[in-house]
Amino acid sequence: MPKSDVRAFDVPFEQLKKQREYAALARTVLESRYGGKAPLAYVHTFGCQGNVSDSERMKGWLAQMGYGFTDVIEEADFVLFNTCAVREHAHDRVFGNVGALKPIKQNKPDMIIALCGCMMQQEHVWQKIKKSYPFVNLVFGTHALHRIPELMYKVLCSGKRVFEVENCDGYIAEGIPVRRDGSFKGWLPIMYGCNNFCSYCIVPYVRGRERSRSSQAVIAEARELIASGCKDITLLGQNVNSYNRESGEMSFAQLLEEINNIDGDFRIRFMTSHPKDCTFELLDTMARCEKVSRHLHLPFQSGNNRVLKEMNRGYTREKYLSLVEYAKKVMPDISLTSDIIVGFPGETYEEFRDTVSLIEAVEFTSLFTFIYSPREGTKAASMPDPISREDKGKWFRELTLAQEKIAAKRSQKMVGQTYRVLCEECNGGLLSGRTDGSVMIDFPGDESYIGRFVDVKVTACRNWTLSGEIV
Repeated sequence: MPKSDVRAFDVPFEQLKKQREYAALARTVLESRYGGKAPLAYVHTFGCQGNVSDSERMKGWLAQMGYGFTDVIEEADFVLFNTCAVREHAHDRVFGNVGALKPIKQNKPDMIIALCGCMMQQEHVWQKIKKSYPFVNLVFGTHALHRIPELMYKVLCSGKRVFEVENCDGYIAEGIPVRRDGSFKGWLPIMYGCNNFCSYCIVPYVRGRERSRSSQAVIAEARELIASGCKDITLLGQNVNSYNRESGEMSFAQLLEEINNIDGDFRIRFMTSHPKDCTFELLDTMARCEKVSRHLHLPFQSGNNRVLKEMNRGYTREKYLSLVEYAKKVMPDISLTSDIIVGFPGETYEEFRDTVSLIEAVEFTSLFTFIYSPREGTKAASMPDPISREDKGKWFRELTLAQEKIAAKRSQKMVGQTYRVLCEECNGGLLSGRTDGSVMIDFPGDESYIGRFVDVKVTACRNWTLSGEIV
């Protein structure tokens, strides 16, 4: 990026150069400590695809420092947990997994344990780690990812615990090495942070304000992925619809079209798309671009306008349904998925029923449904919440039953149809692949098909599980 185009949140080239120097220094220390044998790193990611992408970049730095990788935690010389703060379940799992490391560390005292990510950006969390988990060596937040070599070098040389949790609006660091988890599916972040401040959501507090990568950087990384053989690229952002809103350099719809025009046989996906910023322009672009999947993940969270207002979502039930209507008009084969929160503070059963009626009207392909989970520091956490967990559980089951009926109906309609499928995995002679609409189909085949597109005819369905055969 030209110097004149450097933005306030861009990490200067000189700082990244310094991190590469730290990586080389850390590598020298590790070679001396392990007698030239590559130490092993175990990296575990909690939470969303954004965290998975961050872990791929952190593993890129670790590889430059000389680490190999293992899936067996007892073999590791370095353990890294990349944490998620969005829901209570993920929060509790992290503490459980960290506690389980204590006996492993006792048997292997030279092991370095590091915690990072969204949870570590919360002061009450890292203070608890500092006080109650003395065997953890390194803690850093979401804004220090690009500084891993420096932080690791401090731990290696000082032997002391290092905590680096800066409160800021966040950065963008280009040029970080990437060690990808797969060869034919790729995560491609286009922006970081969030400006929406939904009343239930911790993300703006732990990820910082909204900031977009330059279109040149995104398109260049897309070209690299395609050249390496990637067949399925997912563009990532907390709200991809507001990409480049701060600069106006290139809209998200324009970015989609630019990537779609790159030569190659590949598929483009994206998430997450916020309804308040979703436009007809975007839907028209999806319909026009043959490589963009006919799949739209459009979280509506609640079907009731009062609850949506309390959530600070910025749209109404009517606005959401108008977007769905237009999407189906320009893309009759569109596959729609969504997120739903059940039992938001103050929600009544009658208001919850508005959510059920919305899913029945839209007929989603699938849903990610959660019982409301209070997050310390958010506005909703201090709202009155008189409905019992037991009642919320009943509502949740009612909602999932309604969606199961919709999914079974959709699956039955797919029997006899043929779909282009990307083969993703093989178990015992049975392949699993994803359609353009992000629906999984199982069909006979061997590992030679993995990473390839094939035409699959659906032969049977059981509820929402589909079986087929290669045509």
